Formats: sequence, C-alpha cells, structure tokens
Amino acid sequence: MTPAAERRAVAHLMDTHGMSERRACKATGFCRMTMRYKTTRGDDASLRERMKAIARERRRFGYRRLHVLLRREGFEVNHKRLFRLYREERLTVRRRGGRKRAIGTRAPMMIPMRPNERWSLDFVADQMTDGRRFRILAIVDDCTRECLALVADTSLSGVRVARELDRLLAERGRPKMIVSDNGSELTSNAILAWADAARVEWHYIAPGKPMLVERDAVLPPRPGQSRALAVAARLQHHEAALEARMADADRLRGDVPSAAGSDATQRE
Repeated sequence: MTPAAERRAVAHLMDTHGMSERRACKATGFCRMTMRYKTTRGDDASLRERMKAIARERRRFGYRRLHVLLRREGFEVNHKRLFRLYREERLTVRRRGGRKRAIGTRAPMMIPMRPNERWSLDFVADQMTDGRRFRILAIVDDCTRECLALVADTSLSGVRVARELDRLLAERGRPKMIVSDNGSELTSNAILAWADAARVEWHYIAPGKPMLVERDAVLPPRPGQSRALAVAARLQHHEAALEARMADADRLRGDVPSAAGSDATQRE
C-alpha cells in the first residue's frame, strides 16, 4: 500500500468512527510520521511536457536515452526521478513482436551542396566462405558521392562506430549532419554521447530508404562487387580489399572534388 493510500485509510477511520490519529494508526499498523509527512517535491510540469514531447518524436527511446537528451537540454534530473515520471506518464516502450521498427517524426532534409554538409551511414551484411557472418559499415558524403569508409568486422557496435567516426573527423573535418536508419547500433547511448560531444546533428530515417544508399552512385557502383571481393577471403583480408575498391571507385570518379579539400572552417 502506498503512503497516500495509508493516509486515506487513517482519515477514513478518523471521520467515520471518531478515532484519534494515534488510535487509527495503531489499529491499521501505520506510522504516524507517514500521516504527517508533507512533500517537498517541486513542480515537474515543464519536465513532464518536454519528456512527453521527446518521447513522441523518439518512440523507441526508453527512459535512459530520454535522460541523456533531457540533460543535454539543461534539465537537472537524475535517472531515478525521471524513471518515476516516465512510468507515471505511461511512456514505457512495448516490446516488439517482429523486426519492423517504429519511426518517429521526420523533417525534410535539404540537398547537400558542399562536402561535409551531410554524411550517410548504412550496414551491408554477408558471409565468408566458411559460413561466418560479417557486416560492413559504409560511410559516404552525400554531396561528392565519395565513399569515406568501408569497415568490415563480425561485430560493429555503437562504440566501434563512434571510434570510426572519430577517425574520419580527424581526417575529413566535422560534418553538419549525419543520416542513418534507427538501428540499435546507431541509436545507442554511445552514438548519442558522440553526437553530443562532436556537436553533429544526427537525423534518423526509415530503414532501407533509397536516399541513404542510392543504387547509382552513393556507394561504389554495384555494391555486390564489393561483397564478392570481401567473401573471397577471411575477415583480416577484407579491409585491404575494401580499401582497394574505394580507391578504384575514386579514380573512376576523378572529376568530383574530395571532402578532404573542403573549407578549413569545416574542421574543428
């Protein structure tokens, strides 16, 4: 029974049977200090409204990810208090039965006109000749159509993606926006913290949309050729094969300027 329910029970005995507070508490077994406690909890109206607004935009985010976003906006709240409000507002994310992901509100994006205005991230999955599965992280510049990185590994977590992005920032400068689907690796706390620290806007789109991985030019032409090169050997040889593929694609696209030569103000 909650303290509020205990206070109502004692008040009922006092009103209907004329008992004193002492006798009513003794009869019910409740502590008198509970009856006299006055809450000092502040008004959470603004926090509740902002939490609900973010939850409507990020429908698959739990209270821990909402906590990161709220603290980023300046709300001083610990995770236990936020969890209480989260449950009171009935924002608990229901478990999915299938693989289809819910998509939050999406705003239209402008066409990038300069290098480093927008990067896109996506994963390609395949298996080696011995049946082992692996994935390739593809990072491209949407303006120059240049493939910035192809990272192959059997496991690509959010921490690993953040590390690869740090390496690219040191080489290419900071992008204004990064676009990806809302897969678990790309909505993890590691990616949220990285985007906050790097001051990069991260935009989520529906999984598998053509604008993220265009068929004609965003990745090296005909991604199946990259897969065939990777499957031909074990994982330790894949990086060299993918780098060779990237270099070949860049030579074929020699008339497109590279993001590495973009304005120095892009670097920070």
